[in-house]
Amino acid sequence: MKFCSGCGTSVSRKIPAGDTRERWVCDSCGIIHYQNPKIVAGCIPERDGKILLCKRAIEPRSGFWTAPAGFMELGESVAEGAARETLEEACATVEMGRLFAAVDVVYAGQVHLFFTAKLTSDFAAGEESLDVALFEVADIPWDDLAFTSNRFALEKYVADAGTDNGVHLHVMNKKRAEDPI
Repeated sequence: MKFCSGCGTSVSRKIPAGDTRERWVCDSCGIIHYQNPKIVAGCIPERDGKILLCKRAIEPRSGFWTAPAGFMELGESVAEGAARETLEEACATVEMGRLFAAVDVVYAGQVHLFFTAKLTSDFAAGEESLDVALFEVADIPWDDLAFTSNRFALEKYVADAGTDNGVHLHVMNKKRAEDPI
């Protein structure tokens, strides 16, 4: 960050009074510019024991499979964000279930939250997808999944097999070579 979004003056890194972390602070007006993690909302849509996945048409990881998910927008709940992403990526509507997986992607400044969901409509590839398909659990393309967080969510979803085992948490502090994100 170079300039204050409030007044346009340069900013510098310093620990504001009463704080414990270095922040971007405006040298002129004193506004503190907090930078916080972004929330990714997604779901695992299921119908008749099959799971809906999308093949990404965009980077990162174009050509790889993923559960429908994406960054939340202001003014929506996490569940609404997951449902919107499903509509955008798979042209599908879902009945949202419970939150069942949370992945702290610390190194990327993101938190990924996944819900169970019931697929309630037809589906098709949206603008961000090359393909959309229903997969039997045995046919999930595990080696072609786009993100580690998706793999974690899918593994927990399959392991839960329709039971409520609470929310599964995974923390990714450091990026490993095999972690696409």
